[in-house]
Amino acid sequence: MIVAATGTSHPTPKTTTATETRLADAWRVVVLNDPVNLMSYVVMVFKKVFGFDELRARRHMLEVHEKGRSVVWAGVREQAEAYVFTLHQWHLNAVIEADERS
Repeated sequence: MIVAATGTSHPTPKTTTATETRLADAWRVVVLNDPVNLMSYVVMVFKKVFGFDELRARRHMLEVHEKGRSVVWAGVREQAEAYVFTLHQWHLNAVIEADERS
């Protein structure tokens, strides 16, 4: 049986979707305090490796010195591992850890 079009249109149901923005793989690079490296050396490394300006590099260096650690970067695991490897090449003690906030 064939039905002829009568000119009435049926409204298309609207669907809404909710998306959640979240980092798929959030990791932090943490620099740990050590008794070997000079403060000025740590500042220089932060500037070279992360491109920090003088103030930001000094702030992170002081946090390492006073609190024993500083989170210097956060993002995907592969990049975090690369930063930790680079910091080790500069003889700084650094680790990656999962970012529980994501």
